[in-house]
Amino acid sequence: MKSNLISKTETAEVLKQIITQWKVELPKIKNLKIYELEEGQIIVGEGLTAIKIGENYLPFLSDAATLAKFPSVMVDMGAVKFMCNGANVMRPGIRSFGEFEAGQIVCIIEESQKKSLAVGRSLVSSKEMVDMNKGIVIENLHYISDKYWEAKKSIKD
Repeated sequence: MKSNLISKTETAEVLKQIITQWKVELPKIKNLKIYELEEGQIIVGEGLTAIKIGENYLPFLSDAATLAKFPSVMVDMGAVKFMCNGANVMRPGIRSFGEFEAGQIVCIIEESQKKSLAVGRSLVSSKEMVDMNKGIVIENLHYISDKYWEAKKSIKD
């Protein structure tokens, strides 16, 4: 896995893109290190770990402080094994949820330990979801044991 420390100017540009997409505040970060994967990148900085897939930036699942800034949905234990295999979030598996808009990044949490299982993009708003009984609600983009999760294990911060 190839890595490089990017310049302050490039760091500022990447952070600007992340903040624009996520609509959250981030700590001041001087430098970012980018790890190139076959598909995408892992971006590591002081107080931030993210993934870039195409033009999309996603918070990394082990970055609890960043994940806490996003709305979440809690899934029942029956959905856990499916989430960890990359399945999208279906309405029947959701126990509770916060407020979010369609297209927003959402953290998926399991109900027993309250641990983050996945990060996805909502396909409907939380207001629309209230009236739904079935169907896909969140597209699963990054989950525990996916290639980004496994690649991050080999990175020494």
